[in-house]
This record gives sequence, structure tokens and C-alpha cells, in this order.
Amino acid sequence: MTDRQKTSDSQRSQTEDSAADDRPNPMQVLRHARVQLGELTGMAAETVSSFEQTEDGWSLEVEVLELARVPDTMSLMASYQVDLDPDGQLTGYRRLRRYERGRADAHRPGGR
Repeated sequence: MTDRQKTSDSQRSQTEDSAADDRPNPMQVLRHARVQLGELTGMAAETVSSFEQTEDGWSLEVEVLELARVPDTMSLMASYQVDLDPDGQLTGYRRLRRYERGRADAHRPGGR
């Protein structure tokens, strides 16, 4: 291997390391996803109930208050799947289900 090839390989490795360092950490992704979903839907994202890194970026399930009612246990909640690119930018979302805040889910395999 020539000195020129070694230098090129070293520069490429440093560039890749730098790009990886610029990526947001999981907490930054969670915070930013909640903000972005809230801005797009106009609804408050209350919690993140699942979170995983995927080949395409990140996938989250976010619980959202869709309709406030009195008493609060009758408020309508929704679970949204939120997909983000590797940099934490929202690329899509969809509502998975709606439920009353005071209702427990029936047991489903896989915790969903």
C-alpha cells in the first residue's frame, strides 16, 4: 500500500468517525421526535412507550393526548408510530390505536 493510499484511508476513517459523532444520541432523538410530532399534529406527546434504532434511523411509539375529557380517565389517547432518519428528523408517522386513558390494554403478544 502506498503512502497516498494510507493517507486517503486515514482521512476517510476520520470523516466517518466525525459523521458518527455528529449524530444525535438517543435522548436527543426522543426529545426532538416529541417536539416534531407535536408541531405536526397540534397534539401534546405525553410519553414514548417504545424506542428502537433501525436500519433506516429510529422508530418510536409515542402516546398522545387526542381529546381531553372530564374526568381525565375518560380522555382519548392515541399511540403513534413515529419514524425518523438517522439524524433524528421525522420522516413519517401513523396512528396505531386510540383508547381511553383509564383503560388497560388486553394482553397482546410482544407487549403490544
